[in-house]
Amino acid sequence: MTVPEITVRGGGIFGLACAYELARRGARLRLIDPAGVAAGATGGLVGALSPHMPENWNPKKQFQLESLLAAEAFWAGVAAAGGHDPGYARSGRLQPLADAAAVAQAERRAGSAGELWRGAAVWRVVPASGAAWEPASPTGVLIHDTLSARLSPRQAAASLVAALRALGAEVIEGRDAPDHGLVLHATGWQGLTELGLALGRPVGSGVKGQAAAFQLAVADQPQLYAGGLHLVPHADGTVAVGSTSENTWATADAVDDQLEALIDSARALVPALTEAPVVERWAGIRPRARSRAPILGGWPGRPGHFIANGGFKIGFGMAPGVAAVMADLMLEGRDGIPDGFRVEDSLR
Repeated sequence: MTVPEITVRGGGIFGLACAYELARRGARLRLIDPAGVAAGATGGLVGALSPHMPENWNPKKQFQLESLLAAEAFWAGVAAAGGHDPGYARSGRLQPLADAAAVAQAERRAGSAGELWRGAAVWRVVPASGAAWEPASPTGVLIHDTLSARLSPRQAAASLVAALRALGAEVIEGRDAPDHGLVLHATGWQGLTELGLALGRPVGSGVKGQAAAFQLAVADQPQLYAGGLHLVPHADGTVAVGSTSENTWATADAVDDQLEALIDSARALVPALTEAPVVERWAGIRPRARSRAPILGGWPGRPGHFIANGGFKIGFGMAPGVAAVMADLMLEGRDGIPDGFRVEDSLR
């Protein structure tokens, strides 16, 4: 049997996850990123793996659900292959509820989750406890879901690199190199621009995000979502908070007053953060497709070239599913890409 040769261009989460799955299935794999692995949005801080609301169901939500459910086994496999911990934990999430209407809606969603999640996870309304690691809720109740998980973005990237090398793949950072065999382009927001120019119409763009890390050891607690912010405890004794969404920016990696406002908001929302010091501030650009769903599949008019891009805020959560469908397509010719995820869907 001929062993397929594949080049993956891009060391972000989609490139790394696809490369791992392809190498795990036997491909001779070369991953190239002249800027370095996790040089873009994958090198951020937050690492929230959270589900869509369990209502108005569609193929995108179903794909994300399946990917989130596959994440524990996926990341355990990565850790076993390379001997490096990605910082994954299915820790759950709490969200405050502002008024009676929000409570009624949350209770309806609990019923929908029971049907759609089929017992694999729970969405429920629970009494607030008043604990320091809990957002204030005007109604005295919170949403608790057991599907949300966390991982450390940088640890996850390092664990994938370690797994790739253990599987015999070549990882090239800091310089360019020739393509071998089939080519998968997972090149972030710059790749979306390149693809749009090649197709004569924009398919996506970059959106800047800023985030911060507080020194606070609450790794055994669930992540929080309140006031539009994700607050994610990590095993290294930090809490990541993010993020802004900026469609225009002057400098991609510069932090500014928008992040300071985010930090102030986080401290106002969660009492435990009031005195916690900020130990890191981060900014970067995330790739967002026009369709708001990942772009997966063959590159139109370029036989042997494929695309996996547009993860935006859900790239880490989608990564196990994206890796599986791209490996199916590139190695077996089996097309399981969901409706709404193709290049043409971002051209509409």
